[in-house]
Amino acid sequence: MTDLTLEFRGFEYIARTAATGSSATEALLVLGGSSQDRHSWLRYERWLLPHTTVVTLELPGYGQAATLPVEYGMDFLADTVRHATEALRLGRVNVFGACFGAAIALRFAQRHPDHIARLMLGGTATDISPEYTLAAKRWRSMVDDGLFDTMAQDMVEQFMAPPGHGIVRRRAAVARLMRQRFASLTERELAMDITHHERLLTHPWSLPGPTGAASVLVFTGEHDTITPPRVGRGVADTLGARFTTIKDADHLVQIERDGDLADLMARFFTDQPLEDLPYLNPVEDFARVGQGAS
Repeated sequence: MTDLTLEFRGFEYIARTAATGSSATEALLVLGGSSQDRHSWLRYERWLLPHTTVVTLELPGYGQAATLPVEYGMDFLADTVRHATEALRLGRVNVFGACFGAAIALRFAQRHPDHIARLMLGGTATDISPEYTLAAKRWRSMVDDGLFDTMAQDMVEQFMAPPGHGIVRRRAAVARLMRQRFASLTERELAMDITHHERLLTHPWSLPGPTGAASVLVFTGEHDTITPPRVGRGVADTLGARFTTIKDADHLVQIERDGDLADLMARFFTDQPLEDLPYLNPVEDFARVGQGAS
């Protein structure tokens, strides 16, 4: 496992590479959500390393990487991903993006189609919902007023399905974990987090256009309320991709059902069948003649 500090257009960022020499498929590039860093996906490595090298990027605006002003949007971050693939000499890569990372992953696939093999997008949308816009503005006001505990609780309520919406595995434990995470953000981390939310309000989340990927899968938790299944299904339809939902999960499926999500990733990126998996609802296929998805 190695951490390498890279620089793109004056902004430093970090690439964590974990490898065992296995090469059942192209290297896997992981792009996490707005509150995540290169360590947020460590537990996934033990499931994925038997299949391929795993590279987790801590892009500008994340973790210990350089802060990134809100003026820089998805295009810049997507170009930084391309820079990483070339600096690390990865060739074509499989790409996994979750939430904010899904927006970057899709833009990367659109801007640099020759660099991508397969694309997996979790908890994504075509645009920002009015509810999220109001929440992001509310969080900024809470930060300015020093209401960090209130903001942490509000964030948990936004990112998790409300009680009674459906069965969510480990809901109480995950809610406690997320409240602690949001409430314990350092001043620097908090500023980065708020900037991520504001970045989404000032730059397009998604743009139309093909991905260049040979296969595309869009997924979310079946009880996701921030990027609901109907929204993810619309993204898959637009991309001519496959779509599915993971049972007993909401937007935080990567925490609630980590082993199952890791299994889905391994299967998808090695071209194994996805039908009849006990943790998945039926896979829907929106592939069209002449498009790359299958």
